[in-house]
This record gives sequence, C-alpha cells and structure tokens, in this order.
Amino acid sequence: MADPSSYRPRPGEIPDSPGVYRFRDEHRRVIYVGKAKSLRQRLANYFQDLAGLHPRTRSMVTTAASVEWTVVSTEVEALQLEYSWIKEYDPRFNVKYRDDKSYPYLAVTMNEEFPRVQVMRGHKRKGVRYFGPYTHAWAIRDTVDLLLRVFPVRTCSAGVFRNAARTGRPCLLGYIDKCSAPCVDRISAEDHRGLAEEFADFMTGRTGAYLRRLERQMTEAAEEMEYERAARLRDDIAALKKAMEKSAVVLADATDADLIAVAEDELEAAVQIFHVRGGRVRGQRGWVTDKVEEVTTGALVEHALQQLYGEETGDAVPREVLVPALPDPVEPVQQWLTGRRGSGVSLRIPQRGDKRALMETVERNAQQALVLHRTKRASDLTTRSRALEEITNALGLDSAPLRIECYDISHLQGDDVVASMVVFEDGLARRSEYRRFQIKGRAGDTQLWHGAGQDDVRSMHEVITRRFRRYLAEKERTGEWTDGGEPGAEDSSAGLAEPPVNTFTEDDGRPRRFAYPPQLVVVDGGAPQVAAAQRALDELGIDDIAVCGLAKRLEEVWLPGETDPVVLPRTSEGLYLLQRVRDEAHRFAITYQRTKRAKRFRAGPLDEVPGLGETRKQALIKHFGSVKRLRSATIDQICEVPGIGRKTAETIVAALDRAAPAAPAVNTATGEIMDDTEEPGQATGSAGEPVSTGAPDERRGQDR
Repeated sequence: MADPSSYRPRPGEIPDSPGVYRFRDEHRRVIYVGKAKSLRQRLANYFQDLAGLHPRTRSMVTTAASVEWTVVSTEVEALQLEYSWIKEYDPRFNVKYRDDKSYPYLAVTMNEEFPRVQVMRGHKRKGVRYFGPYTHAWAIRDTVDLLLRVFPVRTCSAGVFRNAARTGRPCLLGYIDKCSAPCVDRISAEDHRGLAEEFADFMTGRTGAYLRRLERQMTEAAEEMEYERAARLRDDIAALKKAMEKSAVVLADATDADLIAVAEDELEAAVQIFHVRGGRVRGQRGWVTDKVEEVTTGALVEHALQQLYGEETGDAVPREVLVPALPDPVEPVQQWLTGRRGSGVSLRIPQRGDKRALMETVERNAQQALVLHRTKRASDLTTRSRALEEITNALGLDSAPLRIECYDISHLQGDDVVASMVVFEDGLARRSEYRRFQIKGRAGDTQLWHGAGQDDVRSMHEVITRRFRRYLAEKERTGEWTDGGEPGAEDSSAGLAEPPVNTFTEDDGRPRRFAYPPQLVVVDGGAPQVAAAQRALDELGIDDIAVCGLAKRLEEVWLPGETDPVVLPRTSEGLYLLQRVRDEAHRFAITYQRTKRAKRFRAGPLDEVPGLGETRKQALIKHFGSVKRLRSATIDQICEVPGIGRKTAETIVAALDRAAPAAPAVNTATGEIMDDTEEPGQATGSAGEPVSTGAPDERRGQDR
C-alpha cells in the first residue's frame, strides 16, 4: 500500500479549471477516473487525513501510485471524456453498475431486405429498431404471437427463409396466415417492409389511429355485407386490444419517458429503471453497484445516465427522463443528453400527479432489489473471504491470493494441442483477462511434439514460460512495445490465439495483456505439471509467485518439491474455489480445442487464399453457387464479384488449381469410372452397396 503523500502533487501544479483526472497503480494501470469542475479543489479532497476518508476511497488512494489530469474547456467535455475513459480503461474503483442479466429486446431488423421480428440480446446493431427491454423473453413472444395476426411479418431465421424459397413451400406460419410468406413471393418486398413499419409504429404506442382505422374498415365491410371480412377485422381488433392490455396505461397523456430510482446505503446502491413508451411500461431493468467513495444520489444518477445512454442515440433517448435527484451541476448532463437524442430532453424530478406516483413504485422496486442483493451479497462475501483465507493457510502464503491464474492443456490424441489461462480476482471470474494459447513445441522436437507423443508436462512448461516472459517484457519495457501482427491473426512466434492488437506506450493505463502478475498459479494436474510450472518460473528468475496443482482423481493439492499432497477437507470453501477455477480452465481449453478441430474439418480450398476473409468467401459462394462452379469460372468472371480485384482473382484461381480433385478412379474389375461421392475407406460391391475396408475411424477418440 502506497502513502498518498509520496505522489501528492503540489497545490500550485493543479489547475483551477474543469478537467478529468486518473489515478494509476504501480503497474501504470488506471484504477480510477473522475471529473471535476475545479481539479484543484477536487483532488485536494483525496489527500487529506486517511482517517477522514470513506473506507473505499482510502483503499483507492493507498493502492494508487500516481495521479494525472487533463484540462478541458467545458463541463460537458469533461463528462464525455470521463465516460469514454471509463469505457476504455475499465477502472476497478469506478462506479460500475453490474447488470444481473442481458435483457431481451423485441427487435425489427429494418436493415434486411425482408425485415424480421425477433428476440435480441446484447449490443445493439445499426439499422435495427428495438423495443423494450423486457424482463422475460416469453413476454415478447406472447406479444408477437398476438400481433402477427394483424401484422404477418417474417419471424423465421435466414436458414428457414432460404430453404422455403428453394422448395417453394412456406413454413407453418405461412400456412396459418401468421406470416405473409415473402419467401414464396406471396407479398412483394416493398409491401412486406410496409407491414414491418406498421408493426414498429404500433409498438411505439401509435395505437389509437390504427385501431380507429380498423374499426372504420370493419363497419364499412359490414354495411357492404362482406361479413367474413368484417369478422376477420373484428378478430384483429380484439387481438390488438389484448396485446395492449399486457402493458397497462400508467401515464394518461401517452408520455415517452424513462424513470430512474435509486436505493442506497453506505456501501452499495441499487438502481431501477422503468421504460414508459406511449404511456405504457414497456420494459424494466435494474443494476447494483459498490460505492467507491461518498457519492451523492445525484452523482449516482449521473453514472446511471452515462451507462444507460452512453451507447444510445436518437429515439432510444426519450423526451423526458425522471430522476430522484439532479446531478450537480445539471446543465452539462442535460446538454449531453440533448446531444445524444438530437433534440431537447427534459431531465427533472417529478413532484406530483401520476408521474410522482409511478416514481414511488420504481423506488419501491429499487428498495426491494437492494434488500435482495444485500441478502445474497452477505453470504457471498463471507464465503469468498473464507475460501481465500483457507487457501492462504493451506498453502502457507504470505497474503491472500487476490489474483489467481489457472492453466489447462487440451488435445485430441495429440492433435490440436491448446492451452487456456483463466483469471479469478477476489474469488470471481474476470473473463476479460482470459487467454488462449496454441502449443507449438520446441524446435528439434518434431517427433515428440506431433501425434500421440504429445506431452502435457512439456506443454505446461511452454505455456507458463510464454505467459511470464510476456509479463517480464512488460515489466522491463521502457519504450514502445507491440506484439505486431494483424488484429485477429495468430502470433507465429508465440503461438497466441488472441494476440494484442494495440500498441501500448508507457503512459497507457489500459488493461494490458499479461501485464499483471498473479499471487497464485494453479495448474490442472499433479506433481509433474506443478514441477514443470515451477521450473518455468525458476528459469525466468521469478520467485514471488506461488504455484500449486489440483489433481482431478482425488482432488489433491500439490506443491512444488513436496512428495505428499495437501489434502483439504471435502467441505472446504478453499477447495471449492480451487475446483471452480480448475473446471473453468478446463471448460475454456476444451471449447477452444473443439473450435479449432471443427474449423480444421470444415477447411476448404478458399481457406488457403491469403487475405481472403469470411465476407468475401461468402460473396464468392453466393455469386457462383458452389466451389465447383467457382473452380470453372475465369478470372474475369471472378472479378465481377464485388470486392474481388484482378490480383485476388488470380490468387483464387491458383489456389483452386492446387486443390483440384484428382482424376476419377477406375474400377479395375469393371472398367467403370467410380462415383466421386463415395467416401474414403469404402469400396463398392457388385450391387453398388458400400463395402467396409476395415479402415479405422480417424476421428474416433475422446477429448481430454
């Protein structure tokens, strides 16, 4: 722990102007980002007597080793820069709302030729209209099922759509009139897009005019004695009203607004958000966060607004945002929201009426969420602390292993050998720090490092050596350092499956690959694997990292140089944590190994063309229909494909020529040319039935 006075800047060095500041630890990692109307006054608060600081603020300033700042012109610029740096650096001490789930949205893919209605999660895509979020995916499907009667928009996947177009037969929804079946040209692309736009308009709350129009059409059909058409319109109106009843009207004036409520104590805060569109609650979500310092309710609201609207633009930001307290100052936040929406946004506290009553409901939800979280968190914190303490005592460590790294080797009978590295911090998985390796072996070990002779112990030695060689390179780096290589390419020198794609300078505070050492290295295996890992660290001169192994058969913990294992009680929380770490490393390794194997099995002649990515390969197959037709095409014909130049076309032709199938085999008994669809390892009998040749199945085996 550092003494804040050792890096405290002199008061005269800090400007008295708006800006953004960053605290860094001893590894130059950014651990906290903040903004201030006056940098001088704000930073002075961090360097007062430690006894007067909030416990987590005290932990932050003693973890930090330096502080720096950037001056900006306005408070709006400070808000924007703070948000972008929090997203870029992911500081461990900043307020980060932990969303407990990926909320589902009802999405209409207006960016496709035939828009599709579907449930979507995750990052939002350009050209897709989203409605929600919803608490449950089944609620979306119930709503869509009702609306498809009136708006028969496509809901099928791309594969189902293509298959229906190929066969000329629509899917079941097309037969029961819940899809207009554009796949078989029952409706034109323009008319289908119009249906999708009407669906989206209805979901935005523009329901009154549409219902009145249907009622008018129903009346006209009845007057003209078209009773069947009138009955269909009557049923359509009933379906729409039933869909509308699923979300009760909470604001009579058809308001579009988001309501944000906060429940907090000294250590944590829970945020609840209700999304109201057209006067109806269309979605709800909630977050929980640790309070790093003594932040006001207004500051928590500001952070919630940043997370909620930081990636949003346009209609996703409503005209009105109702909050329990206003940020101080409120003008920069309001200007930022207006810029995100492109028009005015009202940010205010509801005082009376329906909006105040609805805000009280949101506040009750926030209070319940905080109580539930505290109940779970108390047990979780106690369990994790006890697990780390038990590991510390069992392994004889000087301090609790706050960062644990675990390594596992995976292969299939010696092929596709890979390794995984998973990271747990404070007893929780930190997935952004996970890494994958391709095991290359050592020069001169050709026979040993290929086929069934692959050695897990040597693989473990290699991966530990490579990982901590990178750590030493980062530690000793004085100037610019880069891994080289293209984004997404494999590192041929080190065999990384995910090489760094950024060039980091000494002043960067981004979470860097391999830059931070663990307190404990866990390997999946027994004494041989542990000895290999320890030998790798000794060869690199690293003596401040503990090593242990967890043997799967009896769940024994092995230490370097010990003839007997450490046996933890079966009910030990420390053993449970080590098992979770080991199992996660095994899952991550075997998933990567299976992915590599499947990719190898699917490899085709186009994969050998350098610089030809997946998008252009798909364009070639779509243009020609198959590799066989592509093989018979001329260079000029290949150049007609968008994105394919003449040089690339010549490379494609050369690659296809090299991979051309051999001349057809001739049956020596009959003199006939054998069918080229016969599988290797099979011969054809007199009746044309396949005859086994007794060749072994090369894919038989069990994953390790």
